[in-house]
Amino acid sequence: MMIQEYTNYIEKDVLPLYASVGWTAYTDHPDTLREGFSHSLLTLAAYENDRLVGLIRLVGDGITVVLIQDLLVLPEYQRKGIGSRLLQAALDRFSHVRQIQLVTDQAEKNISFYQSQGFEALSQFGCCGMMRS
Repeated sequence: MMIQEYTNYIEKDVLPLYASVGWTAYTDHPDTLREGFSHSLLTLAAYENDRLVGLIRLVGDGITVVLIQDLLVLPEYQRKGIGSRLLQAALDRFSHVRQIQLVTDQAEKNISFYQSQGFEALSQFGCCGMMRS
């Protein structure tokens, strides 16, 4: 498996990846997703034999705050360390940033994964997260 910066958006690779994990809010609006990619701070992709099997997309200013917007891996490639490698590669790029944040589904597997990577709930810092949709 190879991880590299993802600079050329290829819809025929990206949309099936998002669809495979049920993220239809993205796949229902492919032009919006393409635009989001173009404005991202960094996107890294994991490839297995030229097949896109995972990616991580980050937004923010890259100096004081970075938000992990998307981290996804094809279901048949999950639990093989790909998400961890993508996350670590992104964290290495922004090791100087004080706040690395993320929002994830309230699912035990997601929470356990991010906790295993050193993330803590915002409440542990005396903060709460809010969102407007």
